[in-house]
Amino acid sequence: MAISAAQVKELREKTGAGMLDCKKALEESNGDFEKAIEILRKKGAAVAAKRAERTASEGLILTKVFDNGKSAAILEVNCETDFVAKSDDFVNFAETALELLLENKPENVEALLNLSKDGKTLKDALNDITGKIGEKIEISRFDIINVDNGLIVDYIHHGSKLGVLLAAENVPEDKKDDLAVILKDIAMQIAAMKPLTIYREEVDKDVIEKELEIYKEVARKEGKPEQVLEKIATGKLNKFYEENCLVEQVFVKDNTKKVGALIDEFNKANGAQVKLKTFRRYHTSDEKK
Repeated sequence: MAISAAQVKELREKTGAGMLDCKKALEESNGDFEKAIEILRKKGAAVAAKRAERTASEGLILTKVFDNGKSAAILEVNCETDFVAKSDDFVNFAETALELLLENKPENVEALLNLSKDGKTLKDALNDITGKIGEKIEISRFDIINVDNGLIVDYIHHGSKLGVLLAAENVPEDKKDDLAVILKDIAMQIAAMKPLTIYREEVDKDVIEKELEIYKEVARKEGKPEQVLEKIATGKLNKFYEENCLVEQVFVKDNTKKVGALIDEFNKANGAQVKLKTFRRYHTSDEKK
């Protein structure tokens, strides 16, 4: 049967698929709209499967703080190119994913993809947008953090490819606004300096052992005597902590103090016992595990 331009236009408005794809789907379904939509969805799934092995290192990081600053979510949605990451279709999909994440708090990405909005699962929406755009698109990870008697702040770096959540505990209710300013600065520090942990006690023991062995081996090859290798390695390990543990890092906005001093000064001025608890740092270029 002949397919009219009006039919093609209507299907395009319903699905967002390209004009040619809509025309082909209507021809294949003999003008049956429901079948045509199914054909387009299958095409999207086929494109997704074909693109599965490609690298999606562009995208968006989205964050949301809720429950009066005691809970927050961070979500990463990836695509292949920066052009697509800025498109309305991609941004709308990412925002829908965040909305479903906040409403349902699923356990993992698979559970998130199985959630529905307006009668359509997020997985179907993903296939639809993949078929329309023709790139690999994926929800790679998300996290929800909570803190009792505390405060969480978020920070999204310009371009939305880098995002941070930072949580502090033992926060006086009447000092939340003052502390939020400090925590925002520390969140920016995390974005810029990429710490491994907040405190040195949190560094994985395997990482410490590996670092010590490297330092000893380097010193050994430099001809240092065996009896001083341990001392040399310990000194270098302290430098490692200063570079990789948040509270020991030099504050990027004032290199005369360490990050930990910001919290110490706040506590002293307010008779408080605020403690940094945890952080999440997502960057679209990070290697996903």
